[in-house]
Amino acid sequence: MNVFFEESGSFKAGTVLAKQGDAFQVELPGGRRAKVRNKEVLLEFDAPTPAELMQQADAESQDIDPEFLWECAPADEFAFGALADDYFGAKPSPVKQAGLLLRIHASPIYFRKKGRGQYQRAPEEQLRAALAGLERRRQQALVQQGYEDELKARRLPDAFKGKVIGLLTKPDKNSIEYKALEGAATALGVSPSRLMLDAGGVASPRVLHEAKFHAEYFPYGTGFAPIEFAPDLAELPVGEGEAFSIDDVTTTEIDDAFSVRRLPDGRIRVGIHIAAPALGIQRGDVVDQIARTRLSTVYMPGDKITMLPDGVVDVFTLKEGGLRPALSLYIIVNDSTYEIVTTETRAEMIFVRSNLRHNHLDDIVTEEALDAGTGEYPHKEEIAMLWPLAKALYEKRQQARIGFGLKREVQRNHDFNFYLDGEHVTITPRKRGSPLDSIVAELAIVANSTWGALLGDHGVPGIYRAQRSFGPNRTRMQTSPAPHEGLGVDQYAWSTSPLRRYVDLVNQWQLLACAEHGVAAKLVAPFKPKDADLYAVLQSFDETYGAYADYQNKMETFWCLRWIQQEKRERVSATVVKGDLVRLEEIPLMLHVPGLGVHARGTRVLLDVVSIDELTVEASTRLVQVLDTPVASDVAEADEGEDEESDQAESAEVERAEGDEDSAMRDEAQLAAEEQGADSEGGHAERAAGAEAAGGVEGAKGSGGEQQADGAEGAEGDVHANEHAGSDDGAKH
Repeated sequence: MNVFFEESGSFKAGTVLAKQGDAFQVELPGGRRAKVRNKEVLLEFDAPTPAELMQQADAESQDIDPEFLWECAPADEFAFGALADDYFGAKPSPVKQAGLLLRIHASPIYFRKKGRGQYQRAPEEQLRAALAGLERRRQQALVQQGYEDELKARRLPDAFKGKVIGLLTKPDKNSIEYKALEGAATALGVSPSRLMLDAGGVASPRVLHEAKFHAEYFPYGTGFAPIEFAPDLAELPVGEGEAFSIDDVTTTEIDDAFSVRRLPDGRIRVGIHIAAPALGIQRGDVVDQIARTRLSTVYMPGDKITMLPDGVVDVFTLKEGGLRPALSLYIIVNDSTYEIVTTETRAEMIFVRSNLRHNHLDDIVTEEALDAGTGEYPHKEEIAMLWPLAKALYEKRQQARIGFGLKREVQRNHDFNFYLDGEHVTITPRKRGSPLDSIVAELAIVANSTWGALLGDHGVPGIYRAQRSFGPNRTRMQTSPAPHEGLGVDQYAWSTSPLRRYVDLVNQWQLLACAEHGVAAKLVAPFKPKDADLYAVLQSFDETYGAYADYQNKMETFWCLRWIQQEKRERVSATVVKGDLVRLEEIPLMLHVPGLGVHARGTRVLLDVVSIDELTVEASTRLVQVLDTPVASDVAEADEGEDEESDQAESAEVERAEGDEDSAMRDEAQLAAEEQGADSEGGHAERAAGAEAAGGVEGAKGSGGEQQADGAEGAEGDVHANEHAGSDDGAKH
């Protein structure tokens, strides 16, 4: 005897070997034996064999129309055998009964299982809805297949227009368009992004890179909703003297200005005046919420995304020709030793006489001209007094670095500016370490260090950058003062870029409390000691600022690769940095060259440009020939510079105080990438380029148009080159 039974939701047939009570010992066609209870048995039969029954029942079920079967079924619950009698006539064969059961079980839209061998037909309304859903899915599958076929031919379906960016950034993975795109890309063996570029769905790789960044960090757009902002600044005292700023010609967020006055006793009073948005923005108000969401201005070649709305920036930027609100640090300096005798911090209105521009003055205000007293330019006397102070401050920091076990700072000679006109890029070198650069950098370091000490002395928490000379996790952000050994200062609190960096705005709130309330400051400051919200700000800023820096580096690499193609450079000259890592000579780009061989640092090589991929931001090159090798003394000097760059890079502390914020975000991450890339990274340009990319301010969007960035205010050298921009890329740590 044979039995047809249900086991674990499926139907099987086997030969009965023995029966004990209500259980059968059954052997299945494959040889496996199973214990089957009597209640699980649906049919008992002698012929055909179990294997033949299953084969014939399956064929029989294919001939049964489930819709007709549904019409034949009673409205109430029924046994499959009873329906088989009605459907086939009296006493149908085991094959027919099993076939009917298989068809019922395989048609859940038409029939609902109520027990073993027991079913009930679906209500007509639900059945019609289910059938409509099936038809709809069938039609969608046809549409999806049509989309796939067009995409495989690298044509963009009409339905994709206006949806492509969303499909590549924040897709609805259940949509027909996304499934078609994924299917076509898989079939062609390319990425969806590549396929959309080939099909014309995305105008250029640049558009795609920007869209992905915006989708992740600015999902609601980069603009600002209208806000009411009219701070009351009438009660601020008016400061003495007139100030001037030093920035790139394109800078719009002018954070810092300086004033100089010789006192009757012969000493010099230097004023460092920082834009003071904290006077008009209150913790938790609508502008603060905007700033805390963005955390920093984002810079990239050709564009920037500001932290604050233009209306807020316009109120506080230190533009020339009027009284501007500022938080001022006054330092009294001995005119012979240039030692700082005393300091004073106060909020005030300061008259900004001039906004000086590097582009106009760097070629005039040189070391030689300052030493000889030649040349005519605005604020000549004040700059002449600031220059020896800047040199003295720099030398003091170098001695402090040596005391911390570090070498003197290694200075890089050139920066690069990026200027964009549509899809055309111009990359031009700019000399770094000019006297104006040095003046701005050193005064900014003094301000950040002095104000860090002021917060610590009053027991008011702030956000500091701290760095140790050696050991893991050398550079960190924290809420208490600690030495910044890379800069050679006892503490360093970011405070000089409050228009474009949120931690500076936070520190300015705290500093205002110190200036106004003295010893009671920690009781009234917006952030109290051990305030958990301050730690949250620190962590959020660190992560977000690092992501912004990564994007900036990526886009600078992108435009460097575009420049190579645009200028039709089939071969490029480069200098070996370390291992197979080289730095191109004409543009701020680092590349790994597989098979480069062993060469001394500083060796000049000629490379073939094999391929460039703007989508993945990669370049492939190969060695053509060695152009020249450095002499032994140059190699030793280069190796020493390499060690120093490693120290500076890992600290990520190359902070530029004011001016070129974009270069600031870049330099630290780039130096770190250079060292890390030389040791561990392989093959592609994106990361390597970040290592060098001394490069560039945000370029102008068109010839003569406003350059969308804060100019190239490089400070001197690689250590404090970033001081001048009020930023570092240390957030990448």
